[in-house]
Amino acid sequence: MDEMEEELKCPVCGSFFREPIILPCSHNICLACARNILVQTPDAESPQSSRASGSGVSDYDYLDLDKMSLYSEADSGYGSYGGFVSAPTTPCQKSPNGVRVFPPTVPQPPPQQHLLPQPGSLPPIPRNSCITCPQCHRSLILDDRGLRGFPKNRVLEGVVDRYQQSKAAALKCQLCEKSPKEATVMCEQCDVFYCDPCRLRCHPPRGPLAKHRLVPPAQGRISRRASPRKISTCTEHELENLSMYCVQCKMPVCYQCLEEGKHGTHEVKALGAMWKLHKGQLSQALNGLSDRATEAKEFLVQLRNMVQHIQENGVEFEACLVAQCDALIDALNRRKAQLLAQVNKEHEHKLKVVRDQISHCTVKLRQTTGLMEYCLEVIKENDPSGFLQISDALIRRVHMTESQWGKGTLTPRMTSDFDLTLDSGPLLQTIHQLDFVQMKVPAAPMLQLEECCTQNNSATLSWKQPPLSTIAVDGYILELDDGNGGPFREVYVGTETICTVDGLHFNSTYKSRVKAFNASGVGQYSKTLIMQTSEIAWFTFDPASAHPDIMFSNDNLTVTCNSYDDRVVMGNTAFSRGVHYWEMTVDRYDNHPDPAFGIARGDVLKDVMLGKDDKAWAMTDGGISKGSTIGVLLDFSRRILIFLINDEQQGPVAFEGLEGAYYPAISLNRNVQVTLHTGLPIPDFYTPGEADPTGSVC
Repeated sequence: MDEMEEELKCPVCGSFFREPIILPCSHNICLACARNILVQTPDAESPQSSRASGSGVSDYDYLDLDKMSLYSEADSGYGSYGGFVSAPTTPCQKSPNGVRVFPPTVPQPPPQQHLLPQPGSLPPIPRNSCITCPQCHRSLILDDRGLRGFPKNRVLEGVVDRYQQSKAAALKCQLCEKSPKEATVMCEQCDVFYCDPCRLRCHPPRGPLAKHRLVPPAQGRISRRASPRKISTCTEHELENLSMYCVQCKMPVCYQCLEEGKHGTHEVKALGAMWKLHKGQLSQALNGLSDRATEAKEFLVQLRNMVQHIQENGVEFEACLVAQCDALIDALNRRKAQLLAQVNKEHEHKLKVVRDQISHCTVKLRQTTGLMEYCLEVIKENDPSGFLQISDALIRRVHMTESQWGKGTLTPRMTSDFDLTLDSGPLLQTIHQLDFVQMKVPAAPMLQLEECCTQNNSATLSWKQPPLSTIAVDGYILELDDGNGGPFREVYVGTETICTVDGLHFNSTYKSRVKAFNASGVGQYSKTLIMQTSEIAWFTFDPASAHPDIMFSNDNLTVTCNSYDDRVVMGNTAFSRGVHYWEMTVDRYDNHPDPAFGIARGDVLKDVMLGKDDKAWAMTDGGISKGSTIGVLLDFSRRILIFLINDEQQGPVAFEGLEGAYYPAISLNRNVQVTLHTGLPIPDFYTPGEADPTGSVC
């Protein structure tokens, strides 16, 4: 719990909070410290005049502007306030923890009387007093109630008390005559602390004392100091208890506030329900922050290991460098000292960067752990209204702290490798030009999985070099297998770090990998990525390969022709493996136009009826009319082509012995309009055959 101590200290006095109050900005301050940093504003700057002039509008929507208003949100809180006739010239004081505060304009109490005496003995708060938060520097003008208008943070006060009790010195026996020994038990009925000898002598476990309950000293101290939970009262109506929670103003309210105050039209909920809800939200937020803290601890272990690796690699590198330089002539010995200095500089630079990062991360982790422990202690409090007064601020702090452990925070800023190699090949006349040169091959690229994807029979892969790699890269080589467990083949060589491979087989699993190269050679392969192409083909008609007379509509799914002659149009996807099925619906059919449906090679003739040359396999008009649906079933496992009209198969098999790559195709003239339907399942009546291992590859 040591890390939590910073959360329990006042930003002004640097000591543990005493009677903390909650400012509207959700920060806390000792009541005595708040009185010490009050500043009296000129009469011209009263709350009424500030509101009348439109200045000082608070950005806290839950503030009651009749009680207090933001004096100057833009003011830094370090020297003067906007609207002052004359700014105070007395130098600002500085608290033990480095926060600058304003000097008091009322007499200071003696230093030994930091704790406030009885309220009746306090000097009155000057009229038009202003207080500035020492943390966010927002300034507020107090109303007639002064500091009593700020709610007390009983939850924080309870956490501080428990923390101080846990750190207190060991309790002593109350019955030892000379040097008291450390107490081992406390009797709850006698209210006395005993050491073991005194307990046996003065409190034997027999007779009427046998029924007394003995507890550990720490538990006894807590039970001695424990008192019933204070009932929270409303700051507006001091005789009313807080029983509800205003959702709009985000503050506990009493019954009279709902009847007479501004909360009458606001949404209110039961105090206990909102207490449990906010505790749950804080606990949920702490879970995320706890994960970040765990990652930070692991990251610190990684950084400490890096320090060891850097030291080991540095020693090893120095040894290699010395061995090479000792083998050279006297002229190389003079150069050796310079090279060693360069290596040492790199060595120290790496160590400094990593150690600085360790120091920074350690401080941030300590702050995070302190906030977590503080929040856990706050959750233990069973004071609903007190908890709700600070829960929103704590939840925001937890989320803000978690966001500070965002992307890049837990990434090393330096690599432990020394990417330097001594080239001992130059001749003696070039000895004075001897320097470090890069003779290492590139590191294995990292595949960016979030950018890798497949669409239909295309695969897109993206990669990058490791973030800490400083080795130059001249290009990359992308390799894929054949989708059937075969050997890898190169599909791309170049400098780009993203590549899309088209023409793959449908319903196939491909393995891909990439490696980098430079003048020194080819590096290691990346991890192998397995990608699955689409099981069912989605495609459209292809305007790029169609005859110019073909007319397209409906996102290239509907075609017709502006010529009386037959013209050919193909799909934009080729098939060479698997089983595929698509349909075409006849939207218009005038004057017996005799269209043809089937498949074709990529170099089929486009100005004759489909099937007139040896590049296409098609079915011509056979019982087709407007509204007919023509189905085409292409099975490469059996190397056959089957046609259907209105779900009825046209003969057993239309064509056999099909090999290679084929495109869906159709020929038509101006009397026909056809719409394509793809992504369809195989008809129920058909059972695909076994895959042919000798099938061709597209």
